Amino acid sequence: MKILICGKGGSGKSTISALMAKEIAKRENEVLVVDTDESNFGLYKQLGFLQPKDFMESLGGKKALSEKMMKFFRSERKEGLKILDEFSIKDIPQELVVGEDGIKLVAIGKIHSFGEGCACPMGALAREFLEKLKTNGEHVIVDTDAGIEHFGRGVEAGCDKIVVVVDPSFESVQLSAKISEMCQKIGKPVFFILNRMDENSSELLELVDKNKVIGVLPFDREVFKACLRGDEVPQIPEMEKITDKLLAA
Repeated sequence: MKILICGKGGSGKSTISALMAKEIAKRENEVLVVDTDESNFGLYKQLGFLQPKDFMESLGGKKALSEKMMKFFRSERKEGLKILDEFSIKDIPQELVVGEDGIKLVAIGKIHSFGEGCACPMGALAREFLEKLKTNGEHVIVDTDAGIEHFGRGVEAGCDKIVVVVDPSFESVQLSAKISEMCQKIGKPVFFILNRMDENSSELLELVDKNKVIGVLPFDREVFKACLRGDEVPQIPEMEKITDKLLAA
């Protein structure tokens, strides 16, 4: 099963991706976390891992992939852009994977330098990676970049379930409604996790589609401190029921 985590910037996507991966691994399932956010460098720390090399480097790097894309767009385009052949998790080069205890992490690609250009090659590769990845009982957690650009890139096409992280903000509520609309059009089930809730944010439950809410996460001081320091995030009890609901849905 491939589960995509999305939402507005700062809502807690990477944190929940890490927590969910830990919960699924507790059930003795193999988990691959796919970092498709070209701008955020924190996910590997939240999992307690070293930073992985960019998967894109196995294809010659961003420049080579950009040139391949430009060649495709200049052609007659009788067939779709092909970047990868079908593959399984065990086919991913080991030097591009980090992890332990049933959880592995691979990063599609990052922006490393000033003026290196847009993230379009990473988006195309992320879409192709998820479409061509064939699972055999493993679970895949996909951490996306902020907003909905990944929908425009078609990244969701290769996933089975979409999870929107909603924090107590008007922007987040608006985005959750837009993502729901897009998921309906592409035939993908969508679920909401309300994050960083406290006594001042109960109104959020009245502003989103309650039928899509699979759980509520309160503000957690230990998680907050771990994220601030760049430490591995501690497991929290609420994630167990949320993960159970998502896997059973």
